[in-house]
Amino acid sequence: MGRFIRWLVILAIVGGACAFGYKQFKSRADGDRPNYMTSPIRRSDLVSFIPATGTIEPEDLIDVGAQVAGRIIEFGKDEDGKEIDYGSRLKKGMILARIDDSTYKSQLKMSEASLNSAKANLARSEADMGQLKAKLNQAQRDWERAQRLGPSDALAQSSYDAYKSAYESAQANLEVGKAAIKQAEAQVTQSQAQLDLARQNMGYCTILSPVDGVIIDRRVNIGQTVVASLNAPSLFLIAKDLRQVQIWVAVNEADIGSIHVGQPVTFKVSALPNEQFHGKVGKIRLNASMTQNVVTYTVEVLTDNSDGRLLPYLTADVQFETARADEALVIPNAALRWTPPATAQVASADNTTSATARRPRGGAGREGRQAGQRQGGAGSSSGRAGGGRGGSIGTIWTLENDQLKPVRVRVGITDGIDTAVSGREVAEGMNVVTGIQMVQAASTAGSTGGASPFVPQIPRRGGSGGGGRGGSSGGGGR
Repeated sequence: MGRFIRWLVILAIVGGACAFGYKQFKSRADGDRPNYMTSPIRRSDLVSFIPATGTIEPEDLIDVGAQVAGRIIEFGKDEDGKEIDYGSRLKKGMILARIDDSTYKSQLKMSEASLNSAKANLARSEADMGQLKAKLNQAQRDWERAQRLGPSDALAQSSYDAYKSAYESAQANLEVGKAAIKQAEAQVTQSQAQLDLARQNMGYCTILSPVDGVIIDRRVNIGQTVVASLNAPSLFLIAKDLRQVQIWVAVNEADIGSIHVGQPVTFKVSALPNEQFHGKVGKIRLNASMTQNVVTYTVEVLTDNSDGRLLPYLTADVQFETARADEALVIPNAALRWTPPATAQVASADNTTSATARRPRGGAGREGRQAGQRQGGAGSSSGRAGGGRGGSIGTIWTLENDQLKPVRVRVGITDGIDTAVSGREVAEGMNVVTGIQMVQAASTAGSTGGASPFVPQIPRRGGSGGGGRGGSSGGGGR
């Protein structure tokens, strides 16, 4: 009886060892089985764009300066009756600031006195002119009588010559008097100009707003002295109208050919991250700038700001719309870049199974990746969404009975995340492969193949990446 039990124990041990060995052999034979990540083809509106960064600027800025030197003694009042400051709203003609005018008052008084003196000199010259005319008339009559008598016993020769000389002197004095009057008139004109200048300088001591607008910047304080010599010092910066603003966008020379006046634009600002704003290209400036051998052009984008939410000098992330596809069939860009590993089961045209992934001629191994790169996919270095190059040909992969099947597609525009595709075999709802995740085959139900779940597992060389959202073959799936 004891011998029979010993044999049963031996048979049980041998059977358990055989079963364990078979499961280990089966696990090694099966290896790792792939778990494909897929995404359905869907319909969506797709917009291709060129991204850039710009700064919001007022359409019309006026730099108000001082034309005279002096000390700021006070500021004016805005529409609300408050002292002029940042953000003050103004009307044309409102007082912005006052400069100490004591020096200019003195100059004004001196100019007024100079003018009065010049006018007095003119009046004196005119009075002298009357005397000179009277003397000339007297000398002329004496000379006429002397001519009638002539040198004789009644008129000595010396007297005759004296009358003649007196007449000629009276004529010369009259011309001198006329010149003195002209000089006095010129002096009056000069004094009047000096008076006008003094009055103008007095007026410049009161700085007025030239337009309706908003104070963007106040660059002086009360008590500060401004000096106007070669250049007018800037006191205030006024935005004429903030209901219409511009975005000055720096566009790379490689993209400027795709920008044109009137092109639709969308943009966002960090201050309002959940809102999208719209505008259009207003002007492309031709004065390009070069920074570190990179040539950029400034593009002016016009946008409405009636609600006043866009503040000057905010940074805007701008997207220039270059192409649009409405209700297009779209797939993730990762689907165009993904290629199956060499050990994948691929269904051929005759529905047979190949143990090695046989890629179609010009398939995703080459054209698919190139198409994805040309379309500015999510993994491109520039991050720029292209507009397509006339519809290139690519390959995507679908699953049929757990086997991969290549599908040729025509690649359209992309927005950097999704790409529009078309083709005879492309249909809405079709699942396309975007990546692969290798899953370790289980040796027993609920077991981990003998490995400790607390020890990090190193993926096998045959796989194309560990867990997560895809390995090196297709990482970046949505």
